[in-house]
Amino acid sequence: MTTAVFLGFIVFSLYLAIRSKKGHGAQSVHDFFVASRQFGAYLVFFLAAGEIYSIGTMVGFPGGIYAKGPTYGVWFLGYILLAYPLGYFLGPKIWQAGARYNAITLPDLFKGHYGSRALELIVAGSSILFLLPWGQLQFTGLVAALKGLGWEFDPMYLVLISAALAFTYIAISGVRASAYIAILKDILMVVAIVATGVAVGWKAGVGDVFHAASLQVSNQMNDTQLRFSMSTMLFQALGFYVMPFAVQNFFTAKSANTIRRTQVAMPLYMLMYPFLVLASYYAISQNLQLASPNEAFFAAAVRLLPDWLLGLVTAGAALSGLLVLAGICLAIGPIVTRNLLPGMPEQRQKQGAKVVIVVYLVLSIAMTLATPNLMLTLINTTYYGVTQFFPGVIVILFSLKVRPMAIALGILSGQGLAIALYAQQADFGGINLGLVSLAVNLLVTAVANYAPRLARVQPA
Repeated sequence: MTTAVFLGFIVFSLYLAIRSKKGHGAQSVHDFFVASRQFGAYLVFFLAAGEIYSIGTMVGFPGGIYAKGPTYGVWFLGYILLAYPLGYFLGPKIWQAGARYNAITLPDLFKGHYGSRALELIVAGSSILFLLPWGQLQFTGLVAALKGLGWEFDPMYLVLISAALAFTYIAISGVRASAYIAILKDILMVVAIVATGVAVGWKAGVGDVFHAASLQVSNQMNDTQLRFSMSTMLFQALGFYVMPFAVQNFFTAKSANTIRRTQVAMPLYMLMYPFLVLASYYAISQNLQLASPNEAFFAAAVRLLPDWLLGLVTAGAALSGLLVLAGICLAIGPIVTRNLLPGMPEQRQKQGAKVVIVVYLVLSIAMTLATPNLMLTLINTTYYGVTQFFPGVIVILFSLKVRPMAIALGILSGQGLAIALYAQQADFGGINLGLVSLAVNLLVTAVANYAPRLARVQPA
């Protein structure tokens, strides 16, 4: 029964992808990647939410609480909530900049504002590099979810099937398919999470579960943990909306006000997190022996839900990973065909991007199978690199005059330092390494921008 329900929803998702193409004929490159900037508030809302609440919501968050205690949730919830006000003010400006420069990708914005080929290449190349772990994150989460639900398939087959489905969604109608499937995915994900949390409360008792779990985990944070949580919230909130796929999602909206309307409603999704905490505490309280902390939520679901509802949980988890994977692919494809290979005619960019997407999926699969890592590590690795774009994006949004070379040196300094500090496991008393690197990025940018001016005004 579980498998039948799961397969039914997957088939329905393919129908939605096909349905999304109706009335649009042969899609131009702009329609394929950013829906010709035609999406209204509802589609932008579901598309953006589909990227934010990914497989990490059902795997990484409960797994982190199971492995590290409830203090882990402070960081996870905090950075998303802090990001939303930034999105409300910056999102419309990102859309306006995209319309001004006819942009499809994040590097298009840098090219349009700064007019620097070197800076465009730096942003394009590092976007691809630091999005590789994000694709690996989705595959790792999918494998953990399906294994946690009792699907004992070889991980190789699971990731290959997942990659094939993600590519199929993209090939049918690009971002339009993602938007339509996001509606189904969000409904399934929310129902799955709420149903599991309610089942825990109904069958085990909320008070009993919290009391039993509190005997095994601590709610206390030491000074180092507090500094890490606070600094990570700030750092990842700044990087949240400069992710290449997040910027591209903004470009799909039909107006700046459309984005404001979606950002106002986004925090409503946070209401499902108490149910995730309850499922995590249930796994702790029952002393469930898990192969991985990432299976915590699904272990609770398997114990408490009927087969048909377990099929829904499986479909919600799978679509959560597949949709984000498709979004990453839709961002990376045009970065290669438009920014790394700028001479490619528009009519060939869409087909070229599909080839790039296949290559990206293969690389992500190889990384997943060769180096299965904790989700926190994968999330941090991507943010270490991507958040370094933040100063350059702010300059674009507010039409400031800063030397392209200064922005380029700042980005490279921040990214290089973040990688070096991470490799050396440097410790700044709990301060997030990425935030330290971002401070260096800003310092290098300021020095490189103003030093030549100061040198010119020095008296002879």
